[in-house]
Amino acid sequence: MELGSIFLILAVIIMVGMYLYAPFMARTRSLRAGETLQVSALKAERDRVINALQELDFDHNLGKIPAEDYPEQRASLLQKGADILRQLDELALVDSSAHDAESRIEKAAAAARADSSAQAESISDDDIESMIAARRKEHSGKSAGFCPKCGKPIWSADKFCPSCGKSLQ
Repeated sequence: MELGSIFLILAVIIMVGMYLYAPFMARTRSLRAGETLQVSALKAERDRVINALQELDFDHNLGKIPAEDYPEQRASLLQKGADILRQLDELALVDSSAHDAESRIEKAAAAARADSSAQAESISDDDIESMIAARRKEHSGKSAGFCPKCGKPIWSADKFCPSCGKSLQ
């Protein structure tokens, strides 16, 4: 046998082996994708819990939530967040250097609260008033209200209603 035919047979054997091994590789990829979806869902739920904690704290500060209900609602949200973080830890995708799941969610909520309050304090009343005036000026030139015949919105530049064709002049 020649050397070329040996290489050809070897190449065919390697190709057949790769073809037979392909389903095993696809299964591994699908398992990784399933884990990724689960991690994404857990992270989204974690973000929802953090937002709910922020809203709860904000509402409590405004006096919308009675003082007797606040601690148990907060504790239940913290417990839910801790459970989610434990599940993420089980998947070994969360940093293992953090101490306690409850303290991590508390730190995340506190950081988000600090960011929100810092943004709110940095804007003065005069800045807000000028932004409102600019927004009103921007919108005043665009909309002219609604068509008297069909009720659809019309623009100030329209001479006829774009929906029903009624003359607007």
